[in-house]
Parts: sequence; structure tokens; C-alpha cells
Amino acid sequence: MAWLTTATVLQKLRDFDNREAWSSFADRFRQPIVSFARSMGLSQPDAEDAAQETLLAFAEAYRRGQYDPAKGRLSKFLFGIAYRQSLRARRVGAQVAPVGTTIWSQVPDEQDATGIWDTEWERSLLDDCLAQVRTEFEPATYRAFELTVREGLDAAEAAQQLSVPVKSVYNAKHRILKRIRELRAEFETHE
Repeated sequence: MAWLTTATVLQKLRDFDNREAWSSFADRFRQPIVSFARSMGLSQPDAEDAAQETLLAFAEAYRRGQYDPAKGRLSKFLFGIAYRQSLRARRVGAQVAPVGTTIWSQVPDEQDATGIWDTEWERSLLDDCLAQVRTEFEPATYRAFELTVREGLDAAEAAQQLSVPVKSVYNAKHRILKRIRELRAEFETHE
């Protein structure tokens, strides 16, 4: 997977016939939209539909020149569309997820929804960064990172499990966290 900044993705979208660019855009941004719609109380199928409608609405707005990166971040622009699409889906009778499977039984106001969106956006960005990091580091290095950061083992336990020196575990963790910060900053700078 090649790491692309949001600016690069948007630049490629200028060619409206570039199906690969639109597919890449949808692949990158669909999941946070679906997760957001689920958090707005929609069932999985209705959240998928809301995400599709959000991406289509973005494509139409982008083609009309309504999204201007100089005026605001892509994440905020998408949030506005996703929020309206989720509200519309609820109004037209979309199935609301059963109680206990969603945060909201009532429709959240825009301020609460913004917090949900920001969480889902950050989670998706972290997933993208982790996927990229996985391609850049040796499997053993990535596994040392996973064991300590994602699975909560201390460095000595991870080192023992991997049969490597403890210093190697600390180095792996440091290098990968540094790279994630770099990718995150690169994304944010160009978003």
C-alpha cells in the first residue's frame, strides 16, 4: 500500500473520470463514515447506505467546486455531509440499531455528533497509519510493537516471547511510534 496524503488523493480526484482515484477515496474514507453512522444509531446496512450517500454527495459537491481545502479540513466537510445523511436516514425510517448496540437511542445534537465523528476519524487514521507501518517494518519489529503497545505486555515479556534482547523491543516500539507520528503529521498537514 502506498501512503498517500489527503492532498494527493484530492489532486487525483480532479480528473472526474479517474475511477481508481474515486475508488481509493472511497476505500480510505468509507469506514469512518460507516462507524459514525452506526454511532448515530443506524443499523449496519443503513450505515453502509448512509456512507454510500455521503461519498456520492461529496463527489457531487467536489465536482461543483464546493469543497475548498483552503476554507477547511476535509474531515469537517465530510462530517457535515455524513451527519446530514445519517439524520436523513433516521427520518426516512432506517432501522435504528437495537438498544445496547449504539451510544445513542436519541439523535445526538451536532456538538455530540462532532465528538463521535472526531473519534471515528482518528481511529480510522490510526488504522491507516498502522497498515502503512506494517508494510515498512520487518514482521518481528512490528510484532514487538504489537506486543507492547497493542497487547500491553512489558518489554521483558515481549522480548522473551520473541527471543530477542529487551533493547530490541524498546527500539522497535520507539521506531514505530516515531513513524506513526510522522505519518499522522504528514496526513494532518495535507488534510
